[in-house]
Amino acid sequence: MPTNADKINELLDKLEQLSKRQALFQQEISAIREELYALKYAPDAEKPEVSPTPILETPAPKIEPPIAEIQPQVRQEAAKKPVYPPLKPKTPAQKSDLEKFIGENLINKIGIAILVIGVAIGAKYSIDNNLISPLTRIILGYLMGLGLMGFAIKLKKDYLNLSAVLLSGAMAIMYFITFAAYSFYALLPQLPTFGLMLMFTIFTVIAALNYEKVVIAHIGLVGAYAVPFLLSDGSGRVGILFTYMAIINVGILIISIRKYWKSLYFAAFGLTWLIFGSWFGLQYLQKSHYDFSLAFGFACIFFLIFYTIFIAYKIVQKEVFARLDIVLILLNSFIYYGIGYKILDAHSIGNQLLGLFTLANAIVHFGVSSFIFQQKLADKKLFYLGMSLVIAFITIAIPVQLEGHWVVLLWSVEAALMFWLGRTKSIEFYEKISYVLMACASYCLFLNWVGGTNGIGYEWEVWQGAEITGPQLTPLFNTNFLCSIVFIASFILINYVNSTKPYAEKIKEWQLNIIDIAIPTLLIAATYFAFFLEISNYFHQLYNKTAFIINKTSDYPVYVQNMDIESYCNVWLINYSLFFFAILGILNIYYLKNKNLGRVNIVISAISIFIFLTSGLLALSLLRESYMNRANELYYLHGSMNIAIRYISYLFVSISLSVIYKYVKGKYLEPFPFDLTVAYDILAFGSILWIISTELITWIEMSGSADSYKLVLSVLWGIYSLLLIILGISKKKKHLRIGAIALFALTLVKLFFYDIENLNTINKTVIFISLGILLLVISFLYNKYKHLIFGEEEEDKKE
Repeated sequence: MPTNADKINELLDKLEQLSKRQALFQQEISAIREELYALKYAPDAEKPEVSPTPILETPAPKIEPPIAEIQPQVRQEAAKKPVYPPLKPKTPAQKSDLEKFIGENLINKIGIAILVIGVAIGAKYSIDNNLISPLTRIILGYLMGLGLMGFAIKLKKDYLNLSAVLLSGAMAIMYFITFAAYSFYALLPQLPTFGLMLMFTIFTVIAALNYEKVVIAHIGLVGAYAVPFLLSDGSGRVGILFTYMAIINVGILIISIRKYWKSLYFAAFGLTWLIFGSWFGLQYLQKSHYDFSLAFGFACIFFLIFYTIFIAYKIVQKEVFARLDIVLILLNSFIYYGIGYKILDAHSIGNQLLGLFTLANAIVHFGVSSFIFQQKLADKKLFYLGMSLVIAFITIAIPVQLEGHWVVLLWSVEAALMFWLGRTKSIEFYEKISYVLMACASYCLFLNWVGGTNGIGYEWEVWQGAEITGPQLTPLFNTNFLCSIVFIASFILINYVNSTKPYAEKIKEWQLNIIDIAIPTLLIAATYFAFFLEISNYFHQLYNKTAFIINKTSDYPVYVQNMDIESYCNVWLINYSLFFFAILGILNIYYLKNKNLGRVNIVISAISIFIFLTSGLLALSLLRESYMNRANELYYLHGSMNIAIRYISYLFVSISLSVIYKYVKGKYLEPFPFDLTVAYDILAFGSILWIISTELITWIEMSGSADSYKLVLSVLWGIYSLLLIILGISKKKKHLRIGAIALFALTLVKLFFYDIENLNTINKTVIFISLGILLLVISFLYNKYKHLIFGEEEEDKKE
């Protein structure tokens, strides 16, 4: 039996023989091609000599090589085939090409255009001057069109380009003659006219595909758009015009299934919407039911035709969509939506259906996208484009149909869904849409806060008749707060997906850095203001309820309100801010461990403490004064809560300072541009001094010894300075000691220039002796512990 090696050797011999034959054939083909080129371009030139290509005689190997090595050998031999470049003509190519273009293409197109215009002008002249009867005009027009068509068909075999141009002109003439017979003379009924138009359209489509010349479609179909305007008598019968345009567009639609002639689509698309838009902008009557039906009906027809045109060829040929294709689809969709929205908005019933109309646009795109996706008719880009239009129109439908609260709610949910799909499914387009939705939802939520019933722009009082009332909202159970909670929940999901590593790794680093800051910022801000505004709303409503009219006889009733409510509102808003950012700090220290969040947290907490020390303590002093003057109050009772609330506020301040201390001592923020320990000590000890000074004044006034607060305050500051020096020595903190000395110096200045002015001799004696003793104690401490104090400074210098 023959072995595999024998069989391989036999096949190699056959392959070698075939390769030799192929080389001989290639040599002969090359010689014939060169001779043809020489005869065609240089008939007088001498025929070039062709040197035969040597054929390598390679004996067939008798070994057993792999089959994969045979093909490279054949490719090497094929690569050695002689290639003979075409001989260049002696005349300049540029001049010849330009002359050829003008002679063979441009002149005939200009000529047929002039011919059609001439026929139209002649027809209009005969109409205006009544030279011949209408029937004769129409018959002559048809005869001229048929004659031109016959002449074009006869020339097709030898003069294809000229024939195509003549045929397109003939079809343009047939179109406008039929239009004139129906529109101006009523010689043709509606149904036969429609049949003729349809027949001409079918013939033009078949001719364009048969000739494979876009010029037929341009002149025969697109050129027919100009006919009604050339023959217009100002009758304004736009229904006939739009029907005529729709038939032509259907013909272009049929062509689009086989040919992707962009210039044809651009021309038809632009002319159709230009003509329709011009009529709608200049002649449309809003109160006319006929115009409403006509405008809305044909807008839908044109939209659907062009929508199908732009995707038909792509689906049939399964081509990838380019940017220009996407632009056309988007432009068609939004032109139609804009015109449709305007038509409905001006109608008494249609303006109630704007949301439904917007949703219907989304349904159309969803149906097309789903069908394409299920049938796998085109690439995924078309499906994503359709779905993006669905999302866009659903997003638009929300504010069109619903109130502001629902807009925030639905946009927030939609943003979370788009972000989840875009990030988890690696659909970058959806993720980009989610960023737009996040911005829109955030802006709309802000508008609700500013202009809503419990927003920042809320009015404290609203007159209704003889009473002062305000919108009553149940705290935590109202639409504003519900929208805020949905917004917060959506951003929690977005932040979770964004922080999940398998998904985050798919995003570019610079994009991720921006997202990592923007999303948590929006989430924290929304959470903070949601509860902030609920607290504000509660006190606003409570304040309005305290209105008491004391004089109803005048035109404008005189009333009083409990001003303590305003002070309580300010205090509790500050307390809430301190508590909120303290809780945020605890979460960050033990769970999130985000350095950027920690730095922002420290700054905002410090600002909140400063606001308490200024605005908060002022509100507490007003509550104290109100409590102390309660005996003179005729309308409201001011209880001990006016005093107790200050200690609740001190608790929140201490919590906030404790969280900042955790940040500083825990080294969660390393590296940081400056020493946080010094900054924290200034904040903490400064706040304590401010609070105890205010507290001292409070109890002095409540005890009835208001005149002695200057003296006692100076003693307090002196004692506080001594304590700071002791702490600075024990903790080896130079900044505390320097701060204590500065405070003591300020106390002395206050004593000499402010305190002693109205003090009697006994008080002056007491204050001077007290401060003198404090100064001596401070001096004693410096002398006793100088080895610690100045030894520390020496160590600092060495370092």
